[in-house]
Amino acid sequence: MTTSAGHAASRLDIRASTPEEEVLRAAEALVAAFGAHDVARYFASFTDDASFLFHNTERLITSRAAYKQMWRSWERDGFRVLGCRSLEPRVQLVSDDTAVFTHRVRTRLAGEDSEMRERETIVFHRDAAGRWLGVHEHLSVDPQEGERRQS
Repeated sequence: MTTSAGHAASRLDIRASTPEEEVLRAAEALVAAFGAHDVARYFASFTDDASFLFHNTERLITSRAAYKQMWRSWERDGFRVLGCRSLEPRVQLVSDDTAVFTHRVRTRLAGEDSEMRERETIVFHRDAAGRWLGVHEHLSVDPQEGERRQS
């Protein structure tokens, strides 16, 4: 005899996710939103007080709102993301609710002939609702010539 709870469980894919898997999924969603130039979804991947440090900006950006304002000014100048790929993703769990995500990132932008080759670190924090959100992003130029696919 199958109980209704047992029957329901057999119909659902119930797997316990590890924090590392959860962070990887959050990072994949963030990269997908960025690659699709889905501004709302991309910025929703960060906390309000997230900070951003990019190799192509003069200073640390100290909030999501300040970054979004900068993004909008780039768009007025023709900025548009056409695609983004993540290579060699890695998650380092620092505590139960903090993780460091690193990867090599390849981005195609409108008006650019070649793909941008960068390395990125995003510090994620799990909020009270259980969502992993970026609290800091650091982007640098990737000196690596060859590429290795996601592992």
